[in-house]
Amino acid sequence: MKYLSCLLALFLMTIGATSAFGQGKGVDSQNKRITDNSSSRASGNNGTKQDTGTTGSGINFGKEKAPVKLLLPNPYRLTARRDALIKEVAEVMRDRKLILDDAASKPDEGIIVSQPYTFIKGSVVTQSELYRYATIVNADSRSWTRGRYTITVEVQPIDGTSANVSVNAHIEGRTDGATGAEWITLQSTGTAEQEFLSALIEAVTGSTSGPTP
Repeated sequence: MKYLSCLLALFLMTIGATSAFGQGKGVDSQNKRITDNSSSRASGNNGTKQDTGTTGSGINFGKEKAPVKLLLPNPYRLTARRDALIKEVAEVMRDRKLILDDAASKPDEGIIVSQPYTFIKGSVVTQSELYRYATIVNADSRSWTRGRYTITVEVQPIDGTSANVSVNAHIEGRTDGATGAEWITLQSTGTAEQEFLSALIEAVTGSTSGPTP
């Protein structure tokens, strides 16, 4: 009788352990499904919020780009007397390694002219640099070896305290052919004028800022 009781107790314990093991396995399976569902999310999937993710901020369509710099008006109005502006023009020319053409200049009339300045030379680099300063037609038919420009500045007084300053550049490109060197006049892109005008404005006002968008 005692042996039978022991067998019955052992049988009941076995059933209880099996039931408990089954419940534990069910919990683990559920947890595993929850874990699997959590870990199956795609990287960077933020629903409708697209400005965060594993690669940093979302797509930037240029709102942080530097503002476009507008061209300086030419002629440009400066607040200064004409004689003072003429002196500044001469100083800026010297700073930019331009030599004044005394024969062509007429300071009393507000006209200052530089001698031709060679800004690039060498057949390898001349063409690309010449493209910045001049509009070249039929460029493929020529082999450019040098580029130069002549700057003409005219100061026209508006009143006793201000004047309009206009800058013009005469651009030339040189080719070296069988008949010798030839300088050809080219149409200016305005780059030389903008560079000189910007330097003059900085010399007179202390700032390079032109008109804002």
